[in-house]
Amino acid sequence: MPEGPTLSILKQKTAHFEGHKVLKATGNAKIDIDRLVGKKVVSLQTWGKHFLISFDDFYVRVHFLMFGSYAIDETRNAKIRLGLTFSNGVLNFYASNVKLFEGKVEDDYDFSADVMNPDWSEPKARKKLNAIPDEMICDTLLEQDIFSGIGNIIKTEILYRARIHPESKTREIPSAKKKILLEQAVLYPQQFLDWKKKNELKKHWEAYAQKTCKRCDLPFVKKETGKKKRRSFFCARCQVKY
Repeated sequence: MPEGPTLSILKQKTAHFEGHKVLKATGNAKIDIDRLVGKKVVSLQTWGKHFLISFDDFYVRVHFLMFGSYAIDETRNAKIRLGLTFSNGVLNFYASNVKLFEGKVEDDYDFSADVMNPDWSEPKARKKLNAIPDEMICDTLLEQDIFSGIGNIIKTEILYRARIHPESKTREIPSAKKKILLEQAVLYPQQFLDWKKKNELKKHWEAYAQKTCKRCDLPFVKKETGKKKRRSFFCARCQVKY
Protein backbone atom coordinates (compact mmCIF):
# COMPACT_ATOMS: atom_id res chain seq x y z
CA MET A 1 0.00 0.00 0.00
CA PRO A 2 1.48 3.38 -0.99
CA GLU A 3 2.18 5.84 1.81
CA GLY A 4 2.11 9.63 1.67
CA PRO A 5 5.66 10.12 0.31
CA THR A 6 4.98 7.75 -2.60
CA LEU A 7 1.96 9.83 -3.61
CA SER A 8 4.11 12.96 -3.40
CA ILE A 9 6.38 11.45 -6.05
CA LEU A 10 3.36 10.80 -8.25
CA LYS A 11 2.29 14.42 -7.84
CA GLN A 12 5.72 15.63 -8.94
CA LYS A 13 5.81 13.28 -11.92
CA THR A 14 2.38 14.39 -13.17
CA ALA A 15 2.68 18.15 -12.57
CA HIS A 16 3.02 18.78 -16.32
CA PHE A 17 -0.58 17.64 -16.85
CA GLU A 18 -1.96 20.58 -14.84
CA GLY A 19 -3.66 23.12 -17.08
CA HIS A 20 -4.17 20.60 -19.89
CA LYS A 21 -7.47 19.23 -21.20
CA VAL A 22 -8.38 15.57 -21.13
CA LEU A 23 -8.55 14.53 -24.78
CA LYS A 24 -9.61 10.94 -24.08
CA ALA A 25 -10.75 9.04 -20.99
CA THR A 26 -10.99 5.25 -20.70
CA GLY A 27 -11.19 2.55 -18.05
CA ASN A 28 -13.60 0.42 -16.04
CA ALA A 29 -14.02 2.81 -13.11
CA LYS A 30 -17.66 3.14 -12.11
CA ILE A 31 -17.88 6.86 -12.74
CA ASP A 32 -19.12 9.01 -15.62
CA ILE A 33 -15.82 8.79 -17.49
CA ASP A 34 -17.13 10.70 -20.50
CA ARG A 35 -17.62 13.72 -18.25
CA LEU A 36 -13.85 14.14 -18.04
CA VAL A 37 -13.34 14.52 -21.79
CA GLY A 38 -12.68 18.10 -22.79
CA LYS A 39 -12.24 19.25 -19.20
CA LYS A 40 -9.08 21.05 -18.07
CA VAL A 41 -7.16 19.75 -15.05
CA VAL A 42 -7.11 22.63 -12.58
CA SER A 43 -4.79 20.98 -10.06
CA LEU A 44 -3.25 17.70 -8.99
CA GLN A 45 -2.99 17.26 -5.23
CA THR A 46 -2.38 14.57 -2.66
CA TRP A 47 -3.92 14.03 0.75
CA GLY A 48 -2.31 11.12 2.50
CA LYS A 49 -2.91 8.14 0.23
CA HIS A 50 -5.42 9.94 -2.00
CA PHE A 51 -4.47 11.38 -5.40
CA LEU A 52 -6.86 14.19 -6.29
CA ILE A 53 -7.50 15.39 -9.84
CA SER A 54 -9.44 18.66 -9.77
CA PHE A 55 -11.58 20.12 -12.55
CA ASP A 56 -13.69 23.29 -12.41
CA ASP A 57 -16.67 21.99 -10.47
CA PHE A 58 -15.77 18.42 -9.55
CA TYR A 59 -12.80 16.25 -8.76
CA VAL A 60 -11.69 12.64 -9.09
CA ARG A 61 -10.16 10.76 -6.19
CA VAL A 62 -7.82 7.85 -6.82
CA HIS A 63 -7.11 5.58 -3.86
CA PHE A 64 -4.47 2.92 -4.51
CA LEU A 65 -5.74 0.46 -1.88
CA MET A 66 -3.31 -2.46 -1.38
CA PHE A 67 -2.18 -3.15 -4.95
CA GLY A 68 -2.94 -0.01 -6.96
CA SER A 69 -0.39 1.41 -9.36
CA TYR A 70 0.04 3.96 -12.13
CA ALA A 71 1.91 4.40 -15.40
CA ILE A 72 2.88 7.57 -17.23
CA ASP A 73 3.19 7.46 -21.02
CA GLU A 74 2.93 3.68 -21.11
CA THR A 75 0.20 1.04 -21.08
CA ARG A 76 0.65 -2.08 -18.99
CA ASN A 77 -0.80 -5.50 -19.66
CA ALA A 78 -3.56 -5.05 -17.10
CA LYS A 79 -7.08 -3.65 -16.97
CA ILE A 80 -7.06 0.13 -16.81
CA ARG A 81 -9.19 1.52 -14.01
CA LEU A 82 -8.84 5.06 -15.34
CA GLY A 83 -6.80 6.26 -18.28
CA LEU A 84 -6.39 9.93 -19.21
CA THR A 85 -4.88 11.13 -22.47
CA PHE A 86 -3.56 14.70 -22.73
CA SER A 87 -1.79 16.56 -25.50
CA ASN A 88 1.46 16.09 -23.57
CA GLY A 89 1.13 12.49 -22.39
CA VAL A 90 -0.92 9.68 -20.91
CA LEU A 91 -1.71 8.81 -17.29
CA ASN A 92 -3.09 5.37 -16.42
CA PHE A 93 -4.25 3.96 -13.08
CA TYR A 94 -4.59 0.25 -12.26
CA ALA A 95 -6.25 -1.76 -9.46
CA SER A 96 -7.31 1.45 -7.73
CA ASN A 97 -10.52 2.81 -6.27
CA VAL A 98 -11.71 5.74 -8.40
CA LYS A 99 -14.57 8.03 -7.42
CA LEU A 100 -15.94 11.33 -8.67
CA PHE A 101 -17.10 14.05 -6.29
CA GLU A 102 -18.96 17.28 -6.92
CA GLY A 103 -17.44 20.51 -5.63
CA LYS A 104 -13.91 21.40 -4.68
CA VAL A 105 -11.20 19.42 -2.90
CA GLU A 106 -10.61 22.21 -0.38
CA ASP A 107 -14.20 21.87 0.86
CA ASP A 108 -13.78 18.18 1.68
CA TYR A 109 -10.17 17.79 2.83
CA ASP A 110 -8.30 19.11 5.85
CA PHE A 111 -4.73 19.54 4.63
CA SER A 112 -3.55 20.37 8.16
CA ALA A 113 -3.82 16.61 8.82
CA ASP A 114 -1.50 15.64 5.95
CA VAL A 115 2.06 15.00 7.18
CA MET A 116 3.46 15.75 3.71
CA ASN A 117 1.75 19.13 3.52
CA PRO A 118 3.41 22.36 4.75
CA ASP A 119 0.11 23.18 6.49
CA TRP A 120 0.26 20.09 8.72
CA SER A 121 -0.58 21.20 12.27
CA GLU A 122 1.19 19.68 15.26
CA PRO A 123 -1.16 21.38 17.78
CA LYS A 124 -4.20 19.92 16.01
CA ALA A 125 -2.60 16.48 15.93
CA ARG A 126 -1.81 16.64 19.64
CA LYS A 127 -5.39 17.68 20.41
CA LYS A 128 -6.75 14.76 18.38
CA LEU A 129 -4.37 12.39 20.15
CA ASN A 130 -5.64 13.55 23.51
CA ALA A 131 -9.20 12.91 22.37
CA ILE A 132 -8.56 9.15 22.00
CA PRO A 133 -6.52 8.44 25.15
CA ASP A 134 -7.26 4.72 25.41
CA GLU A 135 -6.22 3.79 21.88
CA MET A 136 -2.91 2.06 21.28
CA ILE A 137 -0.37 4.30 19.60
CA CYS A 138 0.08 1.75 16.79
CA ASP A 139 -3.55 2.36 15.83
CA THR A 140 -3.50 6.09 16.45
CA LEU A 141 -0.60 6.67 14.06
CA LEU A 142 -2.62 5.06 11.28
CA GLU A 143 -5.64 7.33 11.81
CA GLN A 144 -5.67 9.32 8.58
CA ASP A 145 -7.63 12.24 10.03
CA ILE A 146 -4.66 12.82 12.37
CA PHE A 147 -1.65 11.55 10.43
CA SER A 148 -2.77 11.44 6.83
CA GLY A 149 -0.09 9.73 4.77
CA ILE A 150 1.40 7.56 7.50
CA GLY A 151 1.26 3.85 6.76
CA ASN A 152 2.66 0.75 8.38
CA ILE A 153 6.30 1.28 7.42
CA ILE A 154 6.42 4.86 8.68
CA LYS A 155 4.49 3.91 11.83
CA THR A 156 7.03 1.21 12.65
CA GLU A 157 10.05 3.39 11.99
CA ILE A 158 8.97 6.44 13.99
CA LEU A 159 7.98 4.31 16.99
CA TYR A 160 11.43 2.76 16.91
CA ARG A 161 13.09 6.17 16.70
CA ALA A 162 11.00 7.46 19.61
CA ARG A 163 11.63 4.23 21.59
CA ILE A 164 7.91 3.68 22.15
CA HIS A 165 6.29 0.24 22.23
CA PRO A 166 3.50 0.03 19.61
CA GLU A 167 0.99 -1.26 22.18
CA SER A 168 1.43 1.75 24.46
CA LYS A 169 -1.78 3.54 25.42
CA THR A 170 -1.78 7.03 23.97
CA ARG A 171 -2.65 8.71 27.29
CA GLU A 172 0.22 6.98 29.10
CA ILE A 173 2.96 8.21 26.78
CA PRO A 174 4.93 11.02 28.48
CA SER A 175 4.60 14.48 26.95
CA ALA A 176 8.29 14.60 26.04
CA LYS A 177 7.94 11.34 24.14
CA LYS A 178 4.82 12.58 22.36
CA LYS A 179 6.79 15.62 21.24
CA ILE A 180 9.47 13.38 19.71
CA LEU A 181 6.78 11.28 18.08
CA LEU A 182 5.08 14.30 16.52
CA GLU A 183 8.40 15.66 15.27
CA GLN A 184 9.22 12.30 13.67
CA ALA A 185 5.74 12.12 12.13
CA VAL A 186 6.86 14.95 9.82
CA LEU A 187 10.62 14.35 9.62
CA TYR A 188 10.59 10.67 8.73
CA PRO A 189 8.09 10.94 5.82
CA GLN A 190 10.31 13.63 4.25
CA GLN A 191 13.35 11.36 4.60
CA PHE A 192 11.27 8.47 3.24
CA LEU A 193 10.54 10.64 0.19
CA ASP A 194 14.22 11.45 -0.39
CA TRP A 195 15.27 7.80 -0.03
CA LYS A 196 12.44 6.61 -2.29
CA LYS A 197 13.55 8.99 -5.03
CA LYS A 198 17.08 7.57 -4.79
CA ASN A 199 15.79 3.96 -4.82
CA GLU A 200 17.46 3.29 -1.49
CA LEU A 201 14.53 3.25 0.94
CA LYS A 202 14.89 -0.30 2.24
CA LYS A 203 18.52 0.08 3.21
CA HIS A 204 17.50 2.81 5.66
CA TRP A 205 14.90 0.72 7.47
CA GLU A 206 15.94 0.30 11.08
CA ALA A 207 12.94 -1.69 12.32
CA TYR A 208 10.47 -2.55 9.57
CA ALA A 209 11.09 -6.08 8.26
CA GLN A 210 14.35 -6.21 10.24
CA LYS A 211 15.45 -9.13 12.40
CA THR A 212 17.69 -7.55 15.02
CA CYS A 213 17.63 -4.33 17.03
CA LYS A 214 20.88 -2.48 16.33
CA ARG A 215 20.68 -0.71 19.69
CA CYS A 216 20.26 -3.82 21.83
CA ASP A 217 21.47 -6.62 19.57
CA LEU A 218 18.27 -8.52 20.37
CA PRO A 219 15.75 -10.10 17.99
CA PHE A 220 12.85 -7.87 16.98
CA VAL A 221 9.37 -8.95 17.95
CA LYS A 222 7.13 -9.38 14.91
CA LYS A 223 3.46 -9.14 15.85
CA GLU A 224 0.05 -7.98 14.66
CA THR A 225 -0.80 -5.15 17.04
CA GLY A 226 -3.81 -3.04 17.99
CA LYS A 227 -7.38 -3.16 16.79
CA LYS A 228 -6.24 -2.74 13.21
CA LYS A 229 -4.13 -5.92 13.46
CA ARG A 230 -1.33 -4.41 11.39
CA ARG A 231 2.12 -5.92 11.51
CA SER A 232 4.62 -4.31 13.87
CA PHE A 233 8.33 -4.86 14.38
CA PHE A 234 9.68 -3.67 17.71
CA CYS A 235 12.33 -4.22 20.35
CA ALA A 236 10.90 -5.39 23.67
CA ARG A 237 13.86 -3.91 25.53
CA CYS A 238 14.42 -0.36 24.26
CA GLN A 239 10.87 0.44 23.15
CA VAL A 240 9.04 1.17 26.39
CA LYS A 241 5.44 0.06 26.83
CA TYR A 242 3.55 2.85 28.58
